[in-house]
Amino acid sequence: MDIFYKINKRSNKTPSVKIEPGGDKRVVIKVPYDKELIDKVKTISGRKWILEKKHWEIPYEENLISKLQTLFGENLIIDPYFYLLPLEKELLIRKYSRKTVKSYLRYNRELLIFSGKKPEEIDNKDIKKYLYYMVARKKVSTSTLNVIINALKSYYGEILKKKFIYNVKRPKKDKKLPVVLSRGEIRSILQAPTNIKHKAILVLAYSSGLRVGEVVRLKPEDIDVNRGLIHIKGSKGRKDRYTLLSRTALKFLREYMKSYHPKKWLFEGVKEGKHITTRTAEKIFKNACKKAGINKKVTFHSLRHSFATHLLESGTDLRYIQELLGHVHSKTTEIYTHVSTKNLGKIISPIDTLNFDGENENDGIS
Repeated sequence: MDIFYKINKRSNKTPSVKIEPGGDKRVVIKVPYDKELIDKVKTISGRKWILEKKHWEIPYEENLISKLQTLFGENLIIDPYFYLLPLEKELLIRKYSRKTVKSYLRYNRELLIFSGKKPEEIDNKDIKKYLYYMVARKKVSTSTLNVIINALKSYYGEILKKKFIYNVKRPKKDKKLPVVLSRGEIRSILQAPTNIKHKAILVLAYSSGLRVGEVVRLKPEDIDVNRGLIHIKGSKGRKDRYTLLSRTALKFLREYMKSYHPKKWLFEGVKEGKHITTRTAEKIFKNACKKAGINKKVTFHSLRHSFATHLLESGTDLRYIQELLGHVHSKTTEIYTHVSTKNLGKIISPIDTLNFDGENENDGIS
């Protein structure tokens, strides 16, 4: 059964017209072979029949949904996304990142599909059932659950002006330590790719402590060779910052640029004028780990964690590390003190001070 039938309560004996979001501000209209309904579609200005996809497309405009509701009446089945257009508009006005906008729309759409209700029908019980489902069945992390709550709060609290969303208690954030790779493991990962582009991406990410989204969105002009810095623009929280450009990274970058000659983006994707996707970068890292024989549960972000930890172990002041990473609060950076071996490595276990099984306390593994 179609996921939208539950939301658009109507008899399934009646032929239905389904509208879904399309690309480039267009709306997809799916119509069964019904002469009356097709004739109605043909009255819409700007309509276009897409033969290979077997559906109609029309340009989106203000009040389009209400016009289509008037035209098709009970025959119209609406994708929940269209209820969320005011939320999307508000988030874009507030300069939320595209990633945040996408996730907020996704979770609000999921709630509507999960509940089978329209936005104005959603109540506190629906919210709690959905959150319980995401925790118990989908096993989402605490941080993801907080994102979901923020997403629902933005729509129901700020757009629809409902108060019940504020009654949802936020879970405490899990205090998990980041997984850090040793210097040897980093070396193996960076040496694994034979493709110079792949190698340059990983080397730059580790040597500068970059997030995956920051790496893929770099432009050639962001690399300041004279100052030995990389200009990170519009990163998390819409903040700009500078971070290190190492001599080693620059060597690989120059080799890469001689072969690829990037123009708009430092690491261009397959499509002209587009940068590589974060998914592609993550796949490059995953393949490098597999080739290097790394069995730890690591992600692309582990390069950033390792960068910070290795700086700390080398004696770099925590305040400088905070600046390089672009952390607003020092507490965020302080987590690396818990995974650094700088001080822990100097502590001697009490068992090593004992004459255990006749061994000398100075004996060691050669």
